[in-house]
Amino acid sequence: MLPIQYVREQKVEIIARLSKRGIPAEQMIEALLEKDDFRKKTQHTLDETQATLNQTSKQIGELLKQGLKNEAESTRKKTFSLKEEIKQQEEELKDIEQSLQQMLYAIPNAPYHLVPEGKTAEDNLEIRQGGTIPTLDEGAMPHWELAQKYNLIDFELGVKITGAGFPVYKGKMARLQRAMINFLLDENTQAGYVEYVPPLMVNEASGYGTGQLPDKEGQMYYMPADDLYLIPTSEVPLTNFFRDEILKAESLPVKLTAFTPCFRREAGSYGKEVRGLNRLHQFDKVEIVQVVHPDSSYDVLETMVLHVESILQKLNLPYRILRLCGGDMGFASAMTYDFEVYSAAQKRWLEVSSVSNFESFQANRMKLRFKQGNEKPQLAHTLNGSSLAFPRILAALMENNQTPVGIILPKVLQAYTGFDQLD
Repeated sequence: MLPIQYVREQKVEIIARLSKRGIPAEQMIEALLEKDDFRKKTQHTLDETQATLNQTSKQIGELLKQGLKNEAESTRKKTFSLKEEIKQQEEELKDIEQSLQQMLYAIPNAPYHLVPEGKTAEDNLEIRQGGTIPTLDEGAMPHWELAQKYNLIDFELGVKITGAGFPVYKGKMARLQRAMINFLLDENTQAGYVEYVPPLMVNEASGYGTGQLPDKEGQMYYMPADDLYLIPTSEVPLTNFFRDEILKAESLPVKLTAFTPCFRREAGSYGKEVRGLNRLHQFDKVEIVQVVHPDSSYDVLETMVLHVESILQKLNLPYRILRLCGGDMGFASAMTYDFEVYSAAQKRWLEVSSVSNFESFQANRMKLRFKQGNEKPQLAHTLNGSSLAFPRILAALMENNQTPVGIILPKVLQAYTGFDQLD
């Protein structure tokens, strides 16, 4: 959520930055500031009425001291009317503040100046590529056929017990999942991230805190009996650890990592582009999160990108890094890098990670601040990244490393699996 005072002071800049998302923001920002002016006016009126009540109440005591009981009673009656006015003004102010809050919730983060303009993925900027795209033998299979050939994943069983988008992993593939968890968490903890095991369900306040609500409400699994949401990513509980907290400046940066299942409805997803592991409703992911000083957040973003890149290099996967255009970025992001790996059998790029700087957008929603000595608390910056999301990584590993006799695993994973190939 953009701070209202920042929007007021930097109105022209905010409108220009939001235009990178393809949003004609001028009318929206003007309406927001008009609503805030109305809030200030209503607050001023309430303050004046409260001051009048305080002064009138004081007069009652003075009149009684002077023995003027009739005048005191008449003045007391005025306080009844003033109290009723205050009640009505407080209700009006509450309605205005709620309306203003909803308007703020509806405005996405303003893109950073390095974010390219554009509306779709075709407008994203490729930063660099790494690794070597393999040349497969004739008759090479996509991962869903490999999974059936080697009895690794049962998609039909998942449909039977739950529905489409909930595969069942078996045998060596199940063990490979466990190996991936340990490998990725080890990589993150060696880079200074502290490992956590957070809840898989969050309350509404947590969803609003990181920006999933109200923007992605339709994509989240909701349990109305408990008023809880299944997490779409561990970013949500991890970042909300610090909701309504004031951290000490010397404690920054805070670095967290976690493995969790993730749940996304992915409404409207169908067709060959989402076949097999390409898009699931439940999938596993290891996440990294940082809470940092505003002055260092973009340096930290580049460091996080290098960290994720190093993991893909160790997995020997061909990859490319994209800086997303304004129209393709997430609602809460100020700048995002996407990582894609090349699927040789499908002959296309698959997204496996997003690394984003949210600046103070999430922190403002969560009232996440830090304090340096006796200085006034200020909003921190938050960042997060996938390191990594499993399904498409597994798809690329299977397809790119297939041989006539099995799927050869990267050496870095063999130490965790205890075997060198899927067969």
